[in-house]
Amino acid sequence: MTVTRKVQTQIRQLDAAGVPGREIARRLAVSRDSVAKYANLEDCSPQPPRPIRHPQASVIAPFTDVMDGWLTADRGHPRKQRHTAKRVFDRLVAEHGYTGSYSPVQRWVKAWKADHREEGQGYAELTWAPGVAQVDFGQADAIIAGRQTTLQGLVVTFPHSNMRFVQMFGGHTSECVCEGLSRVFTRIGGAAPVLVFDNATEAGRRRGTEITESVLFSHFKEHYRLQSRYCNPYSGHEKGSVENAVGFLRRNLMVPIPHAASLTALNADLMDRCDRLGATDHYRAKVPIADLFADDRAALLGLPGIAFDPVTYQRRRADKDGRVQIHDTYYLAGPAWGSRDLTVGLRAYTITFLDDENRTIRVLPCHYGHTSQTVFDPASLIAHVIGKPASFGQSLLRTRMPQAVADWLDAADAPGRRAFLRAIDQPIRDIGFDPVLDAAASILAQGRAPEAASISMLAHHLAEPGPGPARHIDLSVYDQLAPATTREAS
Repeated sequence: MTVTRKVQTQIRQLDAAGVPGREIARRLAVSRDSVAKYANLEDCSPQPPRPIRHPQASVIAPFTDVMDGWLTADRGHPRKQRHTAKRVFDRLVAEHGYTGSYSPVQRWVKAWKADHREEGQGYAELTWAPGVAQVDFGQADAIIAGRQTTLQGLVVTFPHSNMRFVQMFGGHTSECVCEGLSRVFTRIGGAAPVLVFDNATEAGRRRGTEITESVLFSHFKEHYRLQSRYCNPYSGHEKGSVENAVGFLRRNLMVPIPHAASLTALNADLMDRCDRLGATDHYRAKVPIADLFADDRAALLGLPGIAFDPVTYQRRRADKDGRVQIHDTYYLAGPAWGSRDLTVGLRAYTITFLDDENRTIRVLPCHYGHTSQTVFDPASLIAHVIGKPASFGQSLLRTRMPQAVADWLDAADAPGRRAFLRAIDQPIRDIGFDPVLDAAASILAQGRAPEAASISMLAHHLAEPGPGPARHIDLSVYDQLAPATTREAS
């Protein structure tokens, strides 16, 4: 019969008072054997629980020597090429005719590994000197200009203080790494003397004791005079601060999914919110993170007088249409540059084309991931269509115009198309493509011909930022700028 701890105490107290065992058994309603057991117990010190041993099924007994041999041999093999319980089970079935279930094999392997655990195994708590930073990427969605986009967040943490920063990018290239780190360094007023990465190909890669770094990141290190370290492959615990920060920042800064007019605006907001997180208490020290971060700041390296430009230059040949393929995307330098060699500058957000004199030809937004659409600047096609107005119907330029303007140009003859494109060419250079074409569409909606002067004035108005909702624009004031014959015809 089971005797509770309270009854055991009562037995010993009554025995100490000289009460006979038979009377103790009667009073407490327990057996005399229980009274004798607990009354005569010499050591009442707490004892560790007895290990639970599952009896080995007879079906597995003939195979224990085989399994022991496999697992013992594993100790000299790479960690990622050792037997799991599932692999042991599969080999027993295939090679030794085992007919039992998986569960006893799994229990036996688990017990064997527990009994043979080495002193050097497991994880140890790590301490980090002030100024040392850990770097990693994490993925999250955001709504940019009304479109939900999957972004890659560069997370930088200072484990001494647990201060955390994040900047979002379209990808995780070496250009993005250097751009994000430069922003963080500018924000905190100094460069981390040591950066700790995982086995990241965008910055560098570790094979055994050999480290291979990207050319751009090597320039970055030289510019800031800092050092880098790389964790062992598949060893996220070696940089646990940033591993935890990736999930923490995603849950706290990206839920609900943030909205922003641009990626630049999102990153500015994220940087401010990271600063505000510094006002919270450290999870162990119970003092504000910002107070501990003062130690990190004191250990930072001074910033160089010239900002680092995180760009990778490559020499590429354009196809006959003036397009250059970068990764899985085509970028249009312009028809005039067809079948020519160009210098391409790859940055985190832009692709820059340079001529043989290193003069900028075109700057296009950088696209990450596969797309079947050519990335182009519609303004770069105007001169080509002016020279070949009949090509307008199949031109990429048409795909970027408001439908009303495209339809109007479809109906126009070649001289009319040429005249319109010449009229908007300079305003587009001065104001931008979208405001000018929106102005032309607004004028057409009023039933008026899109004259150069009226387009230019309205485009200036549309391009100017102003508070409050958009108001109706009376286009009749622009009629005075059109020729008299035009006003009479209208």
